[in-house]
Amino acid sequence: MNDTAIHPRIWLVIGDKLGDNAQVEIIADALQLPYETRRVLPKPQFVLGKPKFKPALDHLDLERSDKLEAPWPDLILTIGRRPAMAALWIQEQSGGHSKIVLLGRPKRWMERFALIIVPSQYRMPDDPKVLHLDLPLMRGNTDAIARAGEAWRERFSELPRPVTALLVGGQTKPFRFDADAARVLLDSAGRAAGDGCLYITTSRRTPPAVVDTFKNHLPANARLYCWSPDNSDNPYLALLALADRFIVTGDSVSMMVEVARLGKPLAIFALPYQKGLGPRLQQLLGAWLHGGAGPERGSDRLLIGLGKLLYRLGLVRYSRDLTAVHRLLYEKRLAVPLGEPFPSTGITPESELDVVTERIHAVIAQS
Repeated sequence: MNDTAIHPRIWLVIGDKLGDNAQVEIIADALQLPYETRRVLPKPQFVLGKPKFKPALDHLDLERSDKLEAPWPDLILTIGRRPAMAALWIQEQSGGHSKIVLLGRPKRWMERFALIIVPSQYRMPDDPKVLHLDLPLMRGNTDAIARAGEAWRERFSELPRPVTALLVGGQTKPFRFDADAARVLLDSAGRAAGDGCLYITTSRRTPPAVVDTFKNHLPANARLYCWSPDNSDNPYLALLALADRFIVTGDSVSMMVEVARLGKPLAIFALPYQKGLGPRLQQLLGAWLHGGAGPERGSDRLLIGLGKLLYRLGLVRYSRDLTAVHRLLYEKRLAVPLGEPFPSTGITPESELDVVTERIHAVIAQS
């Protein structure tokens, strides 16, 4: 075994998304090897805007980001478009020496990654370098949740039970989240809450039209917290600690998984598809890239080949199917569709962390 395999230089290349960063840090801690963190922060126009995916640093605010300079790492753990672009740039500077472990689907150049770790919402082909997981490795900060529970306990003692937390995300392709969808959600959540308290909290991604709908049609038994940039008095962590049951909009994998890992009763509100053929075509292209869902016919092989060619040319991407996470949570009795009776408490997902660390150690051993 060479020295790199025994004493590898490991960098975590992470960005400004706390949920993404937490997943990388969970893996890094489980490896039980020393590592260094390189936080790379996007320029203002790329916080929400998507830079063209390429090995580059020009999308980053280099004054606020950590320095990226030699000696270059043997292994990079990264996640997300913007940090992955920086990881590919580092790999080029190292002359191809730095191996990259990516959490999530690659936008391009699958061959440049040593290992790709994808939960069930990402449609990726069966490949030796692709590790398929059921759920993302994210989990709540139990200490922070406990502290918030203590800080908010007196305020929650005044609320009628049961307290049903409605955690609201935002619009994401191919789904629609507008005022009409918000009214359906509010009506369904109100019925689910019954005589108890419906405690609603929005997020950074929640559309203004949805927030306005909540404000204008708030049920008498509901409380509403509207997310703001200063994030003052945000009840999110307190709800994780003190709410009796949860409703989460189906766009937010992070919130669904966080609740599921706490073993709390969870119902999912699946957002409606956007109108038109585009959303359905996106799902079909994703299935072709993945390899199809049924027996492979001659026409399927042609479509699969076409999909792979379009991917290599950068014209299409491996798609995401959020409903796959819904189905998995339903099958494991960790959640129900909103409108059905809430599931029992105490059931939590199995940990897949050991499988992940074993595969990464194998990548290190090959260095």
